[in-house]
Amino acid sequence: MLIAFNKPYGVLCQFTVPPTAPRGEATLADFIPLRHVYPAGRLDKDSEGLVLLTDDGRLQQRISRPGHCWKTYWVQVEGIPGTAALEELRRGVMLKDGRTRPARVRLMTEPDTLWPRDPPIRQRRHIPVSWLELSIAQGRNRQVRRMTAAVGHPTLRLIRAAVGSITLAGLRPGSWRHETPARLRADDGPPGNRGRRRGRGHTASLYRRH
Repeated sequence: MLIAFNKPYGVLCQFTVPPTAPRGEATLADFIPLRHVYPAGRLDKDSEGLVLLTDDGRLQQRISRPGHCWKTYWVQVEGIPGTAALEELRRGVMLKDGRTRPARVRLMTEPDTLWPRDPPIRQRRHIPVSWLELSIAQGRNRQVRRMTAAVGHPTLRLIRAAVGSITLAGLRPGSWRHETPARLRADDGPPGNRGRRRGRGHTASLYRRH
């Protein structure tokens, strides 16, 4: 089984509340009435969008590791990134834990299907904002936020829009649907990872939390 879920802002990407968390925190259990499915790659509480869940341990492991498919995000940032900032993201950004892999990135208009966020984004009156479509093929902790901050454009809102060929299309916040694992095609990934088979290199897979 493979489930695509549109995680709302403020929801923990797990089915139980940690002992250290405040009482009343929302979790996946508030939205998905299925047993024995688990997230295959997570989103932070303050991020939104596509989370894949499965009851297949091998599939979960494959999806949770870097390299199989691109993960695509809609990213609202402070300011309007210029050519130099976009090229730095495409080449790879130097972070404290090393340089990131090259990303795919372009400026985009605010998505037509975007839903209001609750609470709304706080914006400074005299600083413009813009949207990026940014795809990465690895999964360091809060990587997208750290990448945009490193090039001078802090992330204000982060929405995962796609994992490979599986997208948010038709999913409102808090809703889910069944998906076909075959949609996670190997040719959705970076060129260096395409065509790898067991016994001919590392198993192809996705990435972790951002």
